[in-house]
Amino acid sequence: MESNSLVLSIVSIINMIVLGILICIFGKMYAKTRAQLPLGMIVVAGMLFLHNVIGAFAYFSMDQIFSYEIFPYMLGVGIAELAGLLIFLKITLD
Repeated sequence: MESNSLVLSIVSIINMIVLGILICIFGKMYAKTRAQLPLGMIVVAGMLFLHNVIGAFAYFSMDQIFSYEIFPYMLGVGIAELAGLLIFLKITLD
């Protein structure tokens, strides 16, 4: 595996960890309140989790088709998503 694909995969895996935590938190909220908002947030977080699973798998299995020129953009998107998820997690925990 090339180092670029490894870095992209690591960012996707970290995103999946944060999303897993969010799904658990929203699951507990839904179990306590039966409100629709946490249920909707579980669906959104689940879809983002699926996006990162597919992305990480693609980085692992198809690293030879990714060009070096696109790496900074893909890394930027992954890091931006991670930053947004960490802010979302902090807001959720407050």
